[in-house]
Amino acid sequence: MLAYLNGQFLPRADAAVPVEDRGFVFGDGVYEVWRVVGGRLFEAERHLARLSSGLRELRIPAPDLVDADRLTAIADRLLADDNLLDGEATFYVEVTRGVAPRTHQFPSGRISPTVFAMANAFKPAEELRRAGAACITMPDIRWLRCDIKTIQLLPNVLGKQAAAEAGALDVLFVRDGVITETSHANVLAVIDGAIRTHPTNNLILPGVTRAVVLEIARDLHMRVDETPFTPDDLSRVSEVFLAGTTTDVMPITRVDDVVIGDGKPGPVATTLFKELRRRLDALAQSRAVSAAATASA
Repeated sequence: MLAYLNGQFLPRADAAVPVEDRGFVFGDGVYEVWRVVGGRLFEAERHLARLSSGLRELRIPAPDLVDADRLTAIADRLLADDNLLDGEATFYVEVTRGVAPRTHQFPSGRISPTVFAMANAFKPAEELRRAGAACITMPDIRWLRCDIKTIQLLPNVLGKQAAAEAGALDVLFVRDGVITETSHANVLAVIDGAIRTHPTNNLILPGVTRAVVLEIARDLHMRVDETPFTPDDLSRVSEVFLAGTTTDVMPITRVDDVVIGDGKPGPVATTLFKELRRRLDALAQSRAVSAAATASA
């Protein structure tokens, strides 16, 4: 397996950063994950824009990887060397403030950010999607800038572990009486015929898949209401589903002890997933067409 680290491609087992890297000692960095289908990055520009926004918010100098052409070249090399050009994969990028003596304030002088990237094979959870998944609820104890995709993920890890121990897929975080999101996906519900979801503010990550799914819903003339819903609303919702880069659209059929709707994946989630899947498959087809055109030229 290959990795990219600070301008070099090297075996992943050999990729290492100094112990004084601020990502290691402070979680001082951001990351991004792209879905890859047929060797192509899905929604590449939106993910790159979110990465760039996070770097600006944390005042980390943007490395050359935030250039779209450079990013694509790095992804192409990793995917090709790891034999991931066919089928599905993920592309992960992490940028930290860099290496400096441990002080809480930013280092004096200019230091170079640490830049790491890797690709991994991915298999969608189709069997679980057909059956529907379960979630649990728990208080949202994360910091107040969840809109920044930082590498500080311990509350998310603890939430996901609590869900795993309960035999559930994920946790629905609850803050000030409303459901915000999960450990690594946005959450949506169908209430009185409208798709409800938490608005994009500092309390949730502005999910790329969430944005795509809401665009699809509006294109299909579904009502969308970016108003949060509460745990008490779960007894009257007709559907709950998650949206995320590796989650796609995942129907949730039980939350804690509450059965959602009729306990089966609902028509809204099913329709939205089919259209999302169509877009993913079209991306793979576009690569195949491009490859065929290149070969015949």
